[in-house]
Amino acid sequence: MSGVQKITVPDHDSGSRLDRWFKKQFPHIPHGKVEKLLRKGEIRLDGKRAKGNVRVEGGQEVRVPPLPDPSDMSGPKPVNPEDAKLIKSLVIYEDDELIAINKPAGLAVQGGTKTTRHVDGMLPALGEGCRLVHRLDRDTSGVLLIAKNVAAAKWAGRAFQSRRAEKIYWGVTNGVPKPPAGEIKGYMAKGRLDNRFGNINEGKEVMVAVRHGSDGAKHARTLYQVQTNAGQKAAWVIMMPLTGRTHQLRLHMQLLGAPIAGDPRYLTDRPMPGGLIWQLHLHARSLEIPREGREPLKLVADLPPHMFSAFQTLGFNPKNDEVDWEGLL
Repeated sequence: MSGVQKITVPDHDSGSRLDRWFKKQFPHIPHGKVEKLLRKGEIRLDGKRAKGNVRVEGGQEVRVPPLPDPSDMSGPKPVNPEDAKLIKSLVIYEDDELIAINKPAGLAVQGGTKTTRHVDGMLPALGEGCRLVHRLDRDTSGVLLIAKNVAAAKWAGRAFQSRRAEKIYWGVTNGVPKPPAGEIKGYMAKGRLDNRFGNINEGKEVMVAVRHGSDGAKHARTLYQVQTNAGQKAAWVIMMPLTGRTHQLRLHMQLLGAPIAGDPRYLTDRPMPGGLIWQLHLHARSLEIPREGREPLKLVADLPPHMFSAFQTLGFNPKNDEVDWEGLL
């Protein structure tokens, strides 16, 4: 394991993306690991956190955290039989470029502090070269896209970055959002969970609504529609995020007065609707991604057991899922 290094970017590397520049210097470090180091702020540019798509300039200084030696990198760890069986059982679509799985709630997509079991670590069981195209929160279930090779990862990733990939989420809310349909938009930034409702997760990181120009503020937009409701205690809400911010849908439903049922971080003082399991009721229902020279690929993931149970308990009919998104803009 190496120590912390500080490397000055040479002039001839000006204009390179930070993540690609880093991979060029340390080709033995997997791309997923580079992304994780960037998210955690362990790779820094001129002493500041930076995203992988930032363009470096000659003379800038890159902080490199301790890294394993190439001799210690013997390829991906073998996937144990139980995890290999699990990841294969989750596959809902496969072609020569892509795989889609219906990720269960509670399974992390990538590793982190105290997280050793995750989708990223199971990918070798699906084939050499498989890599994640996007991410879902640990407690959010639904469609997760995986590329079989670098080329597929690039074009699919561009579809997400350019917002041409259409993502639809279903949620069961604690209460009924007001108004019942429309667009919610504004700025959000990282904050800390307070103890207004006696929550045991006090102090954990959450996203909060902030004013334009606030430190770390990012603009977020969501289209949504209450599809049906059970009185005022709960609703089935269909959502289309037009941006891809962390916890965007969870915060937006809270701001509309009806957070996602079972959400431990985005809270309400109302009790959980009777008969529902204490688990996040948010599901990435479908994903439509354009493909050059071919019909768009539409993927649909069945509801997880706890949400299927909630639909039955509350009398929601999942077949009644049509939404006029253009009419909501």
